[in-house]
Amino acid sequence: MRDTNMQAILGYVVILGIAYLLAERKSHTPWRTISMGIVLHLGLALLLLKIPFIRSFFLLLNEVVRALQEATLSGTSLIFGYLGGSPIPFDVKLGSSTFILAFQALPLVLLVSALSALLYHWRILPLVVSGFAWCLQRILGVGGTAGVSTAANIFVGMVEAPLLVKPYLEKASKSDFFIIMTSGMATIAGTVMLLYATFLNGIIPDPLGNLIIASILNAPAAIILARLIVPPKPSEISEHTDLGQIYDSPMDALTRGTADGMSLLLNITGMVIVVVALVSLINMVLGLIPFQTSPLTLQSILGLFMAPLAWLLGIPWAEAKIAGEILGTKVALNEFLAYLSMSQLQTPLLSDSSRLILTYALCGFANFQGLAIMLAGLSAMVPNRRKDILGLGLKSILAGFLSSCLTACLVGFII
Repeated sequence: MRDTNMQAILGYVVILGIAYLLAERKSHTPWRTISMGIVLHLGLALLLLKIPFIRSFFLLLNEVVRALQEATLSGTSLIFGYLGGSPIPFDVKLGSSTFILAFQALPLVLLVSALSALLYHWRILPLVVSGFAWCLQRILGVGGTAGVSTAANIFVGMVEAPLLVKPYLEKASKSDFFIIMTSGMATIAGTVMLLYATFLNGIIPDPLGNLIIASILNAPAAIILARLIVPPKPSEISEHTDLGQIYDSPMDALTRGTADGMSLLLNITGMVIVVVALVSLINMVLGLIPFQTSPLTLQSILGLFMAPLAWLLGIPWAEAKIAGEILGTKVALNEFLAYLSMSQLQTPLLSDSSRLILTYALCGFANFQGLAIMLAGLSAMVPNRRKDILGLGLKSILAGFLSSCLTACLVGFII
Protein backbone atom coordinates (compact mmCIF):
# COMPACT_ATOMS: atom_id res chain seq x y z
CA MET A 1 0.00 0.00 0.00
CA ARG A 2 1.37 3.43 -0.98
CA ASP A 3 1.97 6.19 1.56
CA THR A 4 -0.72 8.32 -0.08
CA ASN A 5 -3.26 5.53 0.49
CA MET A 6 -2.44 5.58 4.20
CA GLN A 7 -2.72 9.37 4.22
CA ALA A 8 -6.22 9.14 2.75
CA ILE A 9 -7.31 6.53 5.34
CA LEU A 10 -5.98 8.76 8.11
CA GLY A 11 -7.76 11.74 6.54
CA TYR A 12 -11.10 9.86 6.52
CA VAL A 13 -10.75 9.06 10.23
CA VAL A 14 -9.66 12.60 11.12
CA ILE A 15 -12.64 14.16 9.30
CA LEU A 16 -15.08 11.83 11.12
CA GLY A 17 -13.33 12.72 14.38
CA ILE A 18 -13.71 16.47 13.74
CA ALA A 19 -17.43 16.00 13.06
CA TYR A 20 -17.87 14.00 16.27
CA LEU A 21 -16.08 16.66 18.32
CA LEU A 22 -18.57 19.23 16.97
CA ALA A 23 -21.59 17.04 17.83
CA GLU A 24 -24.45 18.74 19.69
CA ARG A 25 -25.67 15.64 21.54
CA LYS A 26 -22.97 12.96 21.54
CA SER A 27 -25.14 10.58 23.60
CA HIS A 28 -27.74 10.56 20.79
CA THR A 29 -25.29 9.74 17.99
CA PRO A 30 -27.00 7.21 15.64
CA TRP A 31 -24.08 4.84 15.28
CA ARG A 32 -26.00 2.41 13.06
CA THR A 33 -26.74 5.19 10.55
CA ILE A 34 -23.10 6.32 10.68
CA SER A 35 -21.68 2.81 10.17
CA MET A 36 -24.14 1.97 7.39
CA GLY A 37 -23.38 5.33 5.77
CA ILE A 38 -19.66 4.56 5.74
CA VAL A 39 -20.31 1.13 4.20
CA LEU A 40 -22.57 2.72 1.56
CA HIS A 41 -20.02 5.47 0.88
CA LEU A 42 -17.17 3.01 0.37
CA GLY A 43 -19.33 0.53 -1.58
CA LEU A 44 -20.59 3.20 -3.98
CA ALA A 45 -17.04 4.52 -4.49
CA LEU A 46 -15.72 1.06 -5.40
CA LEU A 47 -18.73 0.40 -7.63
CA LEU A 48 -18.55 3.70 -9.52
CA LEU A 49 -14.78 4.00 -9.75
CA LYS A 50 -13.63 0.41 -10.21
CA ILE A 51 -16.28 -1.52 -12.19
CA PRO A 52 -15.25 -1.20 -15.87
CA PHE A 53 -18.70 -1.18 -17.54
CA ILE A 54 -19.97 1.47 -15.09
CA ARG A 55 -16.92 3.62 -15.82
CA SER A 56 -17.62 3.16 -19.53
CA PHE A 57 -21.14 4.52 -19.02
CA PHE A 58 -19.81 7.68 -17.38
CA LEU A 59 -17.28 8.09 -20.21
CA LEU A 60 -20.22 8.32 -22.62
CA LEU A 61 -21.44 11.38 -20.72
CA ASN A 62 -18.57 13.40 -22.16
CA GLU A 63 -20.31 13.10 -25.53
CA VAL A 64 -23.37 14.68 -23.89
CA VAL A 65 -21.20 17.61 -22.80
CA ARG A 66 -19.84 18.05 -26.32
CA ALA A 67 -23.32 17.96 -27.83
CA LEU A 68 -24.66 20.54 -25.38
CA GLN A 69 -21.61 22.76 -25.92
CA GLU A 70 -22.09 22.66 -29.69
CA ALA A 71 -25.80 23.38 -29.34
CA THR A 72 -25.10 26.32 -27.03
CA LEU A 73 -22.47 27.70 -29.42
CA SER A 74 -25.08 27.66 -32.18
CA GLY A 75 -27.22 30.00 -30.10
CA THR A 76 -24.40 32.24 -28.85
CA SER A 77 -22.94 32.53 -32.38
CA LEU A 78 -26.29 33.76 -33.68
CA ILE A 79 -26.72 36.32 -30.90
CA PHE A 80 -23.13 37.44 -30.24
CA GLY A 81 -21.41 36.67 -33.55
CA TYR A 82 -17.68 35.94 -33.33
CA LEU A 83 -17.74 36.83 -29.60
CA GLY A 84 -20.06 33.86 -29.12
CA GLY A 85 -17.98 31.39 -31.13
CA SER A 86 -18.66 32.04 -34.83
CA PRO A 87 -15.67 32.40 -37.24
CA ILE A 88 -13.36 35.35 -36.45
CA PRO A 89 -13.60 38.02 -39.21
CA PHE A 90 -9.97 39.13 -38.74
CA ASP A 91 -6.50 37.66 -38.24
CA VAL A 92 -5.68 36.53 -34.70
CA LYS A 93 -2.17 37.11 -33.38
CA LEU A 94 -0.12 34.04 -32.47
CA GLY A 95 -0.58 33.18 -28.80
CA SER A 96 -3.84 35.10 -28.44
CA SER A 97 -7.08 33.47 -27.28
CA THR A 98 -10.49 34.07 -28.82
CA PHE A 99 -12.32 32.30 -25.98
CA ILE A 100 -14.63 34.66 -24.06
CA LEU A 101 -16.05 33.10 -20.88
CA ALA A 102 -19.18 35.26 -20.64
CA PHE A 103 -20.30 34.67 -24.25
CA GLN A 104 -19.10 31.13 -25.01
CA ALA A 105 -19.14 29.07 -21.77
CA LEU A 106 -21.52 30.62 -19.26
CA PRO A 107 -24.60 30.54 -21.56
CA LEU A 108 -24.47 26.74 -21.20
CA VAL A 109 -26.22 27.36 -17.87
CA LEU A 110 -29.31 28.60 -19.76
CA LEU A 111 -29.67 25.45 -21.85
CA VAL A 112 -29.13 23.08 -18.92
CA SER A 113 -31.61 24.98 -16.74
CA ALA A 114 -34.29 24.80 -19.44
CA LEU A 115 -33.64 21.08 -20.07
CA SER A 116 -33.76 20.34 -16.32
CA ALA A 117 -37.18 21.99 -16.08
CA LEU A 118 -38.45 19.94 -19.02
CA LEU A 119 -37.10 16.70 -17.51
CA TYR A 120 -38.89 17.54 -14.29
CA HIS A 121 -42.20 18.26 -16.06
CA TRP A 122 -41.95 14.99 -17.98
CA ARG A 123 -41.47 13.19 -14.62
CA ILE A 124 -38.05 11.84 -15.56
CA LEU A 125 -36.11 13.80 -12.94
CA PRO A 126 -38.64 13.06 -10.12
CA LEU A 127 -38.42 9.35 -10.94
CA VAL A 128 -34.63 9.35 -10.62
CA VAL A 129 -34.74 11.46 -7.44
CA SER A 130 -37.36 9.16 -5.88
CA GLY A 131 -35.14 6.16 -6.65
CA PHE A 132 -32.17 7.70 -4.85
CA ALA A 133 -34.39 8.79 -1.94
CA TRP A 134 -35.76 5.23 -1.62
CA CYS A 135 -32.18 3.86 -1.38
CA LEU A 136 -31.28 6.42 1.31
CA GLN A 137 -34.37 5.52 3.31
CA ARG A 138 -33.86 1.76 3.08
CA ILE A 139 -30.14 1.82 3.88
CA LEU A 140 -29.69 4.84 6.16
CA GLY A 141 -33.18 5.33 7.55
CA VAL A 142 -33.29 8.86 6.15
CA GLY A 143 -36.58 9.31 4.35
CA GLY A 144 -39.21 11.90 3.80
CA THR A 145 -38.16 15.50 3.48
CA ALA A 146 -34.44 15.03 4.14
CA GLY A 147 -34.10 11.98 1.87
CA VAL A 148 -35.86 13.52 -1.13
CA SER A 149 -34.00 16.83 -0.80
CA THR A 150 -30.62 15.08 -0.47
CA ALA A 151 -31.33 12.90 -3.51
CA ALA A 152 -32.46 15.95 -5.51
CA ASN A 153 -29.27 17.82 -4.59
CA ILE A 154 -27.31 15.35 -6.71
CA PHE A 155 -28.95 16.91 -9.76
CA VAL A 156 -30.22 20.38 -8.83
CA GLY A 157 -29.07 23.32 -6.72
CA MET A 158 -29.17 24.02 -2.99
CA VAL A 159 -32.33 26.14 -3.28
CA GLU A 160 -34.12 24.15 -6.00
CA ALA A 161 -33.88 20.85 -4.05
CA PRO A 162 -35.62 22.11 -0.86
CA LEU A 163 -38.17 23.81 -3.10
CA LEU A 164 -39.31 20.34 -4.22
CA VAL A 165 -40.30 19.52 -0.63
CA LYS A 166 -41.38 23.01 0.44
CA PRO A 167 -44.77 21.91 1.92
CA TYR A 168 -42.91 19.60 4.36
CA LEU A 169 -40.13 21.96 5.50
CA GLU A 170 -42.21 23.65 8.19
CA LYS A 171 -42.45 20.44 10.24
CA ALA A 172 -39.02 18.98 9.46
CA SER A 173 -36.91 18.27 12.54
CA LYS A 174 -33.75 20.26 13.24
CA SER A 175 -31.63 17.20 12.45
CA ASP A 176 -33.36 16.65 9.10
CA PHE A 177 -33.13 20.36 8.32
CA PHE A 178 -29.38 20.14 8.87
CA ILE A 179 -29.15 17.22 6.43
CA ILE A 180 -30.99 19.35 3.84
CA MET A 181 -28.55 22.25 4.33
CA THR A 182 -25.43 20.06 4.43
CA SER A 183 -26.36 18.11 1.30
CA GLY A 184 -26.95 21.42 -0.47
CA MET A 185 -23.46 22.55 0.48
CA ALA A 186 -21.84 19.18 -0.33
CA THR A 187 -23.04 18.88 -3.96
CA ILE A 188 -23.20 20.98 -7.12
CA ALA A 189 -26.12 21.55 -9.47
CA GLY A 190 -26.34 20.09 -12.95
CA THR A 191 -26.59 23.64 -14.30
CA VAL A 192 -22.96 24.35 -13.35
CA MET A 193 -21.67 20.76 -13.46
CA LEU A 194 -21.44 20.87 -17.24
CA LEU A 195 -19.74 24.26 -17.05
CA TYR A 196 -17.07 22.94 -14.69
CA ALA A 197 -16.63 19.89 -16.93
CA THR A 198 -15.65 22.24 -19.77
CA PHE A 199 -13.00 23.81 -17.52
CA LEU A 200 -11.58 20.37 -16.66
CA ASN A 201 -11.60 19.01 -20.20
CA GLY A 202 -8.05 17.83 -20.86
CA ILE A 203 -7.09 18.36 -17.20
CA ILE A 204 -8.55 15.09 -15.87
CA PRO A 205 -10.01 12.11 -17.76
CA ASP A 206 -13.79 11.98 -18.11
CA PRO A 207 -14.48 15.27 -16.28
CA LEU A 208 -18.30 15.11 -16.34
CA GLY A 209 -18.37 11.48 -15.23
CA ASN A 210 -16.11 12.27 -12.27
CA LEU A 211 -18.19 15.30 -11.27
CA ILE A 212 -21.41 13.25 -11.35
CA ILE A 213 -19.77 10.48 -9.30
CA ALA A 214 -18.51 13.10 -6.83
CA SER A 215 -22.00 14.53 -6.41
CA ILE A 216 -23.49 11.04 -5.90
CA LEU A 217 -20.84 10.09 -3.32
CA ASN A 218 -21.20 13.39 -1.49
CA ALA A 219 -24.85 12.60 -0.69
CA PRO A 220 -24.15 9.75 1.79
CA ALA A 221 -21.06 11.66 3.03
CA ALA A 222 -23.31 14.63 3.85
CA ILE A 223 -25.75 12.40 5.75
CA ILE A 224 -22.91 10.80 7.75
CA LEU A 225 -21.47 14.14 8.88
CA ALA A 226 -24.84 15.83 9.37
CA ARG A 227 -26.06 13.01 11.61
CA LEU A 228 -22.76 13.13 13.56
CA ILE A 229 -22.89 16.90 14.14
CA VAL A 230 -26.66 17.26 14.74
CA PRO A 231 -28.00 13.83 15.81
CA PRO A 232 -31.76 13.21 15.72
CA LYS A 233 -33.80 12.98 18.90
CA PRO A 234 -35.13 9.48 19.69
CA SER A 235 -38.72 10.62 19.10
CA GLU A 236 -38.10 11.85 15.55
CA ILE A 237 -39.65 9.85 12.70
CA SER A 238 -39.19 9.98 8.93
CA GLU A 239 -42.31 10.91 6.99
CA HIS A 240 -43.22 10.10 3.40
CA THR A 241 -42.84 12.91 0.86
CA ASP A 242 -44.25 13.07 -2.67
CA LEU A 243 -42.80 15.14 -5.52
CA GLY A 244 -45.66 17.07 -7.06
CA GLN A 245 -46.00 18.71 -10.45
CA ILE A 246 -44.75 22.33 -10.50
CA TYR A 247 -45.07 23.21 -14.21
CA ASP A 248 -48.35 23.58 -16.13
CA SER A 249 -47.02 22.48 -19.52
CA PRO A 250 -43.76 21.80 -21.43
CA MET A 251 -43.77 25.42 -22.64
CA ASP A 252 -44.22 26.66 -19.07
CA ALA A 253 -41.29 24.48 -17.98
CA LEU A 254 -39.15 25.76 -20.85
CA THR A 255 -39.86 29.44 -20.22
CA ARG A 256 -39.54 29.26 -16.45
CA GLY A 257 -36.43 27.10 -16.70
CA THR A 258 -34.84 29.61 -19.06
CA ALA A 259 -35.76 32.51 -16.75
CA ASP A 260 -34.26 30.68 -13.75
CA GLY A 261 -31.14 29.97 -15.80
CA MET A 262 -30.86 33.63 -16.77
CA SER A 263 -31.03 34.65 -13.12
CA LEU A 264 -28.32 32.11 -12.29
CA LEU A 265 -26.18 33.24 -15.23
CA LEU A 266 -26.32 36.88 -14.13
CA ASN A 267 -25.59 35.87 -10.53
CA ILE A 268 -22.53 33.84 -11.57
CA THR A 269 -21.23 36.62 -13.82
CA GLY A 270 -21.69 39.30 -11.18
CA MET A 271 -20.17 37.24 -8.36
CA VAL A 272 -17.12 36.28 -10.43
CA ILE A 273 -16.44 39.93 -11.31
CA VAL A 274 -16.84 41.11 -7.71
CA VAL A 275 -14.92 38.23 -6.11
CA VAL A 276 -11.97 38.47 -8.52
CA ALA A 277 -11.85 42.23 -7.97
CA LEU A 278 -11.93 41.83 -4.17
CA VAL A 279 -9.15 39.24 -4.24
CA SER A 280 -7.09 41.60 -6.38
CA LEU A 281 -7.63 44.41 -3.84
CA ILE A 282 -6.70 42.12 -0.93
CA ASN A 283 -3.54 41.04 -2.74
CA MET A 284 -2.62 44.68 -3.37
CA VAL A 285 -2.86 45.38 0.37
CA LEU A 286 -0.96 42.21 1.29
CA GLY A 287 1.71 43.14 -1.25
CA LEU A 288 2.55 46.20 0.87
CA ILE A 289 3.69 43.90 3.69
CA PRO A 290 7.46 43.30 3.41
CA PHE A 291 8.06 39.61 2.76
CA GLN A 292 11.39 37.88 2.31
CA THR A 293 10.80 35.71 -0.76
CA SER A 294 7.77 36.49 -2.93
CA PRO A 295 4.89 38.96 -2.48
CA LEU A 296 2.29 37.83 0.06
CA THR A 297 -1.10 36.94 -1.45
CA LEU A 298 -4.42 35.61 -0.18
CA GLN A 299 -3.81 32.41 -2.16
CA SER A 300 -0.41 31.81 -0.50
CA ILE A 301 -1.89 32.31 2.99
CA LEU A 302 -4.74 29.91 2.25
CA GLY A 303 -2.24 27.43 0.87
CA LEU A 304 -0.32 27.35 4.17
CA PHE A 305 -3.49 26.76 6.21
CA MET A 306 -4.99 24.15 3.87
CA ALA A 307 -1.79 22.24 3.03
CA PRO A 308 -2.18 19.72 5.93
CA LEU A 309 -5.76 18.99 4.83
CA ALA A 310 -4.61 18.50 1.23
CA TRP A 311 -2.01 16.01 2.51
CA LEU A 312 -4.72 14.14 4.45
CA LEU A 313 -6.69 13.72 1.21
CA GLY A 314 -3.82 11.67 -0.24
CA ILE A 315 -1.88 14.43 -2.03
CA PRO A 316 1.94 14.27 -1.70
CA TRP A 317 3.41 16.91 0.63
CA ALA A 318 5.45 18.42 -2.22
CA GLU A 319 2.16 19.36 -3.92
CA ALA A 320 0.15 20.08 -0.76
CA LYS A 321 0.73 23.85 -0.69
CA ILE A 322 -0.48 24.34 -4.27
CA ALA A 323 -3.45 22.05 -3.59
CA GLY A 324 -4.12 23.95 -0.35
CA GLU A 325 -4.33 27.23 -2.26
CA ILE A 326 -7.00 25.76 -4.52
CA LEU A 327 -8.95 24.34 -1.55
CA GLY A 328 -8.71 27.71 0.18
CA THR A 329 -9.99 29.45 -2.94
CA LYS A 330 -13.02 27.15 -2.91
CA VAL A 331 -13.91 27.88 0.73
CA ALA A 332 -13.08 31.60 0.89
CA LEU A 333 -14.34 32.46 -2.61
CA ASN A 334 -16.19 29.74 -4.57
CA GLU A 335 -15.73 26.44 -6.41
CA PHE A 336 -16.10 28.20 -9.78
CA LEU A 337 -12.83 30.09 -9.29
CA ALA A 338 -11.20 27.04 -7.69
CA TYR A 339 -11.89 24.84 -10.72
CA LEU A 340 -10.84 27.66 -13.01
CA SER A 341 -7.56 28.09 -11.08
CA MET A 342 -6.82 24.36 -11.25
CA SER A 343 -7.48 24.29 -15.00
CA GLN A 344 -4.96 27.10 -15.51
CA LEU A 345 -2.15 25.53 -13.46
CA GLN A 346 0.98 24.44 -15.27
CA THR A 347 1.03 20.65 -15.65
CA PRO A 348 4.14 19.85 -13.53
CA LEU A 349 2.76 21.56 -10.40
CA LEU A 350 0.20 18.83 -9.69
CA SER A 351 0.26 15.14 -10.62
CA ASP A 352 -2.67 13.51 -12.40
CA SER A 353 -3.81 11.78 -9.20
CA SER A 354 -3.67 15.04 -7.23
CA ARG A 355 -5.82 16.80 -9.84
CA LEU A 356 -8.37 14.00 -9.65
CA ILE A 357 -8.49 14.11 -5.84
CA LEU A 358 -8.92 17.88 -5.93
CA THR A 359 -11.74 17.57 -8.46
CA TYR A 360 -13.70 15.59 -5.86
CA ALA A 361 -12.70 17.82 -2.94
CA LEU A 362 -13.92 20.94 -4.77
CA CYS A 363 -17.27 19.44 -5.81
CA GLY A 364 -19.68 21.35 -3.59
CA PHE A 365 -21.22 24.75 -2.88
CA ALA A 366 -19.71 24.98 0.63
CA ASN A 367 -18.51 28.60 0.74
CA PHE A 368 -19.78 31.91 2.06
CA GLN A 369 -21.33 32.87 -1.27
CA GLY A 370 -23.25 29.58 -1.25
CA LEU A 371 -24.31 30.17 2.35
CA ALA A 372 -25.76 33.57 1.48
CA ILE A 373 -27.79 32.04 -1.36
CA MET A 374 -29.03 29.18 0.82
CA LEU A 375 -29.99 31.38 3.77
CA ALA A 376 -31.91 33.73 1.50
CA GLY A 377 -33.71 30.89 -0.29
CA LEU A 378 -34.66 28.84 2.78
CA SER A 379 -35.67 31.90 4.82
CA ALA A 380 -38.05 32.91 2.03
CA MET A 381 -39.52 29.39 1.83
CA VAL A 382 -40.04 28.85 5.58
CA PRO A 383 -39.72 32.19 7.43
CA ASN A 384 -40.89 30.54 10.67
CA ARG A 385 -37.73 28.37 10.68
CA ARG A 386 -35.39 31.35 10.23
CA LYS A 387 -33.82 30.89 13.68
CA ASP A 388 -32.86 27.27 12.94
CA ILE A 389 -31.64 28.19 9.45
CA LEU A 390 -29.34 30.95 10.73
CA GLY A 391 -28.15 28.85 13.67
CA LEU A 392 -27.09 25.98 11.40
CA GLY A 393 -25.58 28.14 8.63
CA LEU A 394 -21.87 28.11 9.54
CA LYS A 395 -22.05 24.45 10.60
CA SER A 396 -23.49 23.59 7.18
CA ILE A 397 -20.50 25.18 5.40
CA LEU A 398 -18.08 23.13 7.50
CA ALA A 399 -20.09 19.91 7.19
CA GLY A 400 -20.56 20.40 3.43
CA PHE A 401 -16.88 21.08 2.84
CA LEU A 402 -15.83 18.11 4.98
CA SER A 403 -18.31 15.91 3.07
CA SER A 404 -16.51 16.68 -0.20
CA CYS A 405 -13.17 16.04 1.51
CA LEU A 406 -14.47 12.72 2.90
CA THR A 407 -15.24 11.61 -0.66
CA ALA A 408 -11.84 12.89 -1.85
CA CYS A 409 -10.20 10.71 0.83
CA LEU A 410 -11.93 7.64 -0.64
CA VAL A 411 -10.67 8.61 -4.11
CA GLY A 412 -7.16 9.10 -2.70
CA PHE A 413 -7.37 5.62 -1.18
CA ILE A 414 -8.85 3.86 -4.22
CA ILE A 415 -6.82 5.31 -7.11
